Amino acid sequence: MDQFVISGFFSEGGPEGWGDLLMITNQTLWLAITVISIVLLFVMGSRGRAMVPTRLQSVGELIYGFIYKMMEDVAGKDSVKYFPYVMTLFTFILFANLLALIPTSFSVTSHFAVTVVLALFVFLGVTILGFVINGAKFLKLFWAEDAPLALRPVLAVIELISYFVRPVSHSIRLGANLMAGHAVLKVFAGFAGAMGVGAIVPILGVTAIYALEVLVAVIQAYVFTILTCVYLKDALHPGH
Repeated sequence: MDQFVISGFFSEGGPEGWGDLLMITNQTLWLAITVISIVLLFVMGSRGRAMVPTRLQSVGELIYGFIYKMMEDVAGKDSVKYFPYVMTLFTFILFANLLALIPTSFSVTSHFAVTVVLALFVFLGVTILGFVINGAKFLKLFWAEDAPLALRPVLAVIELISYFVRPVSHSIRLGANLMAGHAVLKVFAGFAGAMGVGAIVPILGVTAIYALEVLVAVIQAYVFTILTCVYLKDALHPGH
Protein backbone atom coordinates (compact mmCIF):
# COMPACT_ATOMS: atom_id res chain seq x y z
CA MET A 1 0.00 0.00 0.00
CA ASP A 2 2.05 2.91 -1.30
CA GLN A 3 -0.42 5.40 0.20
CA PHE A 4 1.01 4.61 3.65
CA VAL A 5 4.66 4.98 2.62
CA ILE A 6 6.53 7.89 4.18
CA SER A 7 8.66 9.55 1.51
CA GLY A 8 10.90 12.59 1.56
CA PHE A 9 10.71 15.54 -0.79
CA PHE A 10 14.47 16.12 -0.61
CA SER A 11 16.41 12.88 -0.27
CA GLU A 12 19.75 14.60 -0.14
CA GLY A 13 21.12 17.77 1.29
CA GLY A 14 22.66 19.07 4.46
CA PRO A 15 25.84 17.92 6.17
CA GLU A 16 26.84 14.28 5.92
CA GLY A 17 24.70 12.15 8.21
CA TRP A 18 22.13 14.92 8.63
CA GLY A 19 20.16 14.22 5.43
CA ASP A 20 17.44 12.12 7.07
CA LEU A 21 17.20 14.45 10.05
CA LEU A 22 16.62 17.53 7.89
CA MET A 23 14.44 15.80 5.31
CA ILE A 24 10.86 17.02 4.92
CA THR A 25 8.51 14.07 4.41
CA ASN A 26 4.91 13.82 3.31
CA GLN A 27 4.05 13.05 6.93
CA THR A 28 5.68 16.19 8.34
CA LEU A 29 4.07 18.25 5.57
CA TRP A 30 0.55 17.06 6.43
CA LEU A 31 1.21 17.39 10.13
CA ALA A 32 2.07 21.03 9.47
CA ILE A 33 -1.01 21.49 7.26
CA THR A 34 -3.17 20.05 10.05
CA VAL A 35 -1.78 22.46 12.63
CA ILE A 36 -2.07 25.44 10.27
CA SER A 37 -5.69 24.54 9.45
CA ILE A 38 -6.59 24.43 13.14
CA VAL A 39 -4.91 27.77 13.81
CA LEU A 40 -6.64 29.39 10.84
CA LEU A 41 -10.05 28.12 11.93
CA PHE A 42 -9.83 29.45 15.48
CA VAL A 43 -7.86 32.61 14.72
CA MET A 44 -9.96 33.64 11.74
CA GLY A 45 -13.16 32.41 13.35
CA SER A 46 -12.65 34.34 16.60
CA ARG A 47 -11.20 37.47 15.02
CA GLY A 48 -14.50 39.34 14.79
CA ARG A 49 -16.13 37.87 17.93
CA ALA A 50 -19.49 38.91 16.56
CA MET A 51 -22.72 38.49 18.50
CA VAL A 52 -24.15 37.00 15.32
CA PRO A 53 -21.35 34.52 14.53
CA THR A 54 -19.96 33.90 11.08
CA ARG A 55 -19.74 30.37 9.73
CA LEU A 56 -16.15 29.96 10.87
CA GLN A 57 -16.95 31.35 14.30
CA SER A 58 -19.95 29.02 14.56
CA VAL A 59 -17.78 25.99 13.78
CA GLY A 60 -15.18 27.04 16.36
CA GLU A 61 -17.80 27.71 19.03
CA LEU A 62 -19.54 24.41 18.28
CA ILE A 63 -16.31 22.42 18.74
CA TYR A 64 -15.42 24.41 21.87
CA GLY A 65 -18.82 23.93 23.50
CA PHE A 66 -18.99 20.24 22.55
CA ILE A 67 -15.64 19.35 24.14
CA TYR A 68 -16.25 21.52 27.21
CA LYS A 69 -19.63 19.89 27.86
CA MET A 70 -18.20 16.42 27.31
CA MET A 71 -15.44 17.00 29.85
CA GLU A 72 -17.95 18.25 32.43
CA ASP A 73 -20.25 15.27 31.88
CA VAL A 74 -17.56 12.57 31.83
CA ALA A 75 -14.76 13.76 34.12
CA GLY A 76 -16.53 16.33 36.30
CA LYS A 77 -16.41 20.09 36.57
CA ASP A 78 -12.96 20.04 38.17
CA SER A 79 -11.56 18.55 34.96
CA VAL A 80 -12.17 21.64 32.84
CA LYS A 81 -8.87 23.15 33.96
CA TYR A 82 -7.29 20.61 31.60
CA PHE A 83 -9.63 21.61 28.78
CA PRO A 84 -6.91 23.17 26.54
CA TYR A 85 -5.04 19.87 26.24
CA VAL A 86 -8.15 17.79 25.54
CA MET A 87 -9.40 20.38 23.06
CA THR A 88 -6.04 20.30 21.28
CA LEU A 89 -6.16 16.51 21.07
CA PHE A 90 -9.65 16.47 19.61
CA THR A 91 -9.07 19.18 17.02
CA PHE A 92 -5.73 17.72 15.91
CA ILE A 93 -7.13 14.21 15.41
CA LEU A 94 -10.33 15.50 13.80
CA PHE A 95 -8.53 17.73 11.30
CA ALA A 96 -5.87 15.10 10.55
CA ASN A 97 -8.57 12.50 9.87
CA LEU A 98 -10.62 14.80 7.64
CA LEU A 99 -7.65 16.18 5.70
CA ALA A 100 -6.57 12.61 4.98
CA LEU A 101 -9.76 12.17 2.92
CA ILE A 102 -8.61 14.74 0.37
CA PRO A 103 -7.40 12.93 -2.77
CA THR A 104 -3.57 12.62 -2.97
CA SER A 105 -3.26 13.69 0.68
CA PHE A 106 -1.56 11.68 3.45
CA SER A 107 -3.16 10.14 6.52
CA VAL A 108 -0.89 10.92 9.47
CA THR A 109 -3.23 9.27 11.99
CA SER A 110 -3.04 5.94 10.14
CA HIS A 111 0.57 5.63 11.34
CA PHE A 112 1.16 4.18 14.77
CA ALA A 113 4.21 6.42 15.21
CA VAL A 114 1.74 9.30 15.58
CA THR A 115 -1.09 7.58 17.45
CA VAL A 116 1.25 5.87 19.94
CA VAL A 117 2.82 9.22 20.84
CA LEU A 118 -0.63 10.77 21.37
CA ALA A 119 -1.72 7.83 23.53
CA LEU A 120 1.52 7.78 25.56
CA PHE A 121 1.22 11.49 26.33
CA VAL A 122 -2.30 10.88 27.64
CA PHE A 123 -1.21 7.82 29.63
CA LEU A 124 1.84 9.45 31.21
CA GLY A 125 0.04 12.74 31.83
CA VAL A 126 -2.92 11.06 33.52
CA THR A 127 -0.69 8.78 35.62
CA ILE A 128 1.54 11.62 36.81
CA LEU A 129 -1.49 13.80 37.50
CA GLY A 130 -3.11 11.03 39.50
CA PHE A 131 -0.12 10.67 41.82
CA VAL A 132 0.43 14.44 42.11
CA ILE A 133 -3.19 15.09 43.13
CA ASN A 134 -3.93 11.98 45.17
CA GLY A 135 -0.54 10.63 46.20
CA ALA A 136 -0.66 6.98 47.25
CA LYS A 137 -4.48 7.15 47.22
CA PHE A 138 -4.27 6.94 43.43
CA LEU A 139 -3.56 3.21 43.91
CA LYS A 140 -7.18 2.83 45.02
CA LEU A 141 -7.91 2.71 41.32
CA PHE A 142 -6.54 -0.84 41.30
CA TRP A 143 -7.99 -2.01 44.62
CA ALA A 144 -11.65 -3.07 44.47
CA GLU A 145 -12.81 -2.35 48.01
CA ASP A 146 -16.34 -3.58 47.29
CA ALA A 147 -15.14 -7.02 46.17
CA PRO A 148 -14.63 -9.98 48.54
CA LEU A 149 -11.26 -9.81 50.26
CA ALA A 150 -10.03 -13.06 48.68
CA LEU A 151 -10.66 -11.71 45.16
CA ARG A 152 -9.10 -8.30 45.64
CA PRO A 153 -5.49 -9.32 44.88
CA VAL A 154 -6.60 -11.09 41.69
CA LEU A 155 -8.70 -8.13 40.61
CA ALA A 156 -5.81 -5.79 41.42
CA VAL A 157 -3.53 -7.69 39.02
CA ILE A 158 -6.21 -7.62 36.32
CA GLU A 159 -6.79 -3.88 36.82
CA LEU A 160 -3.04 -3.22 36.72
CA ILE A 161 -2.64 -5.11 33.46
CA SER A 162 -5.63 -3.38 31.90
CA TYR A 163 -4.26 -0.01 33.00
CA PHE A 164 -0.93 -0.53 31.27
CA VAL A 165 -2.67 -1.83 28.16
CA ARG A 166 -4.53 1.47 27.83
CA PRO A 167 -1.99 3.25 25.60
CA VAL A 168 -1.84 0.20 23.31
CA SER A 169 -5.60 -0.03 22.79
CA HIS A 170 -5.91 3.77 22.71
CA SER A 171 -3.42 4.10 19.85
CA ILE A 172 -4.29 0.96 17.86
CA ARG A 173 -8.02 1.77 17.84
CA LEU A 174 -7.39 5.07 16.08
CA GLY A 175 -4.60 3.97 13.74
CA ALA A 176 -6.16 0.68 12.69
CA ASN A 177 -9.57 2.19 11.88
CA LEU A 178 -8.03 4.89 9.72
CA MET A 179 -5.69 2.47 7.98
CA ALA A 180 -8.47 -0.04 7.26
CA GLY A 181 -10.79 2.61 5.85
CA HIS A 182 -8.18 4.02 3.48
CA ALA A 183 -7.17 0.53 2.38
CA VAL A 184 -10.76 -0.32 1.46
CA LEU A 185 -11.08 2.94 -0.48
CA LYS A 186 -7.88 2.09 -2.34
CA VAL A 187 -9.15 -1.39 -3.25
CA PHE A 188 -12.47 -0.10 -4.62
CA ALA A 189 -10.70 2.69 -6.51
CA GLY A 190 -8.41 0.07 -8.05
CA PHE A 191 -11.44 -1.94 -9.22
CA ALA A 192 -12.94 1.19 -10.75
CA GLY A 193 -9.73 1.95 -12.64
CA ALA A 194 -9.37 -1.60 -13.91
CA MET A 195 -12.96 -2.03 -15.12
CA GLY A 196 -13.07 1.07 -17.29
CA VAL A 197 -16.56 1.75 -18.68
CA GLY A 198 -18.19 -0.87 -16.45
CA ALA A 199 -16.90 0.72 -13.25
CA ILE A 200 -20.28 2.04 -12.08
CA VAL A 201 -20.56 -0.45 -9.19
CA PRO A 202 -17.04 0.19 -7.79
CA ILE A 203 -17.59 3.95 -8.14
CA LEU A 204 -20.83 3.71 -6.17
CA GLY A 205 -18.95 1.62 -3.62
CA VAL A 206 -16.20 4.23 -3.35
CA THR A 207 -18.80 6.97 -2.86
CA ALA A 208 -20.56 5.04 -0.10
CA ILE A 209 -17.31 4.13 1.66
CA TYR A 210 -16.06 7.70 1.38
CA ALA A 211 -19.20 8.95 3.12
CA LEU A 212 -18.69 6.29 5.79
CA GLU A 213 -15.04 7.36 6.22
CA VAL A 214 -16.11 10.95 6.86
CA LEU A 215 -18.27 9.63 9.69
CA VAL A 216 -15.44 7.39 10.94
CA ALA A 217 -13.04 10.33 10.94
CA VAL A 218 -15.31 12.27 13.29
CA ILE A 219 -16.21 9.26 15.45
CA GLN A 220 -12.59 8.20 15.97
CA ALA A 221 -11.63 11.71 17.09
CA TYR A 222 -14.58 11.61 19.50
CA VAL A 223 -13.71 8.13 20.82
CA PHE A 224 -10.07 9.04 21.43
CA THR A 225 -11.12 12.19 23.25
CA ILE A 226 -13.84 10.67 25.39
CA LEU A 227 -11.48 7.88 26.46
CA THR A 228 -9.01 10.58 27.45
CA CYS A 229 -11.76 12.14 29.59
CA VAL A 230 -12.49 8.75 31.19
CA TYR A 231 -8.80 8.29 32.05
CA LEU A 232 -8.69 11.84 33.38
CA LYS A 233 -11.65 11.06 35.62
CA ASP A 234 -9.75 8.07 37.04
CA ALA A 235 -6.83 10.36 37.86
CA LEU A 236 -9.00 12.98 39.54
CA HIS A 237 -11.33 10.56 41.35
CA PRO A 238 -9.55 7.19 41.71
CA GLY A 239 -11.91 5.96 44.42
CA HIS A 240 -15.06 6.22 42.26
